[in-house]
Amino acid sequence: MDNAAEFVKSWTKLTKELNERMEAELAPQLTVGQLEVLELLQIHEPMKPSDLLPHLETSPAAITTLLDRMERAGLVERNRDEADRRIVWVTMTPLGRSEVERGVAVRSAIVNRSLEQISSHNRQLLVYLLSKVAGTREQPAVLAGDKKAAASGAEQDGADIAEQNAQSTAS
Repeated sequence: MDNAAEFVKSWTKLTKELNERMEAELAPQLTVGQLEVLELLQIHEPMKPSDLLPHLETSPAAITTLLDRMERAGLVERNRDEADRRIVWVTMTPLGRSEVERGVAVRSAIVNRSLEQISSHNRQLLVYLLSKVAGTREQPAVLAGDKKAAASGAEQDGADIAEQNAQSTAS
């Protein structure tokens, strides 16, 4: 099996298991999607429902339905803007604040149980490599437009990985 197929197979299995465990341990008060909304609110509160669109990759109708359920469950409130009644602001309730803390703790526990299967060094390497693949690791040289430094950084990444692999093999 080639690298791409093996990656997809492993990634699919990992995310499926993570989501199943998350849904089971968050229930009945919270879902994975609701936790995602609460985490966004924790950072950007208050938010308009339309502000959630780029983060959730779903439709406006689905966000409305999700917020309706969250409001009925007592996790969020929607209030009209006092200056412009066309604007609706979404905020967390005290229950929403406690549930986001619980949800993050549940997720951390699940992920940590999975990561305990590998050494601390390999955990760091895994997080590093996934952030590179996902494009979430910043590359200062690229951001500054320094292509020579960026190329040097890419060579260094390869050397770092080779060195880390050698250390892991020796362990």
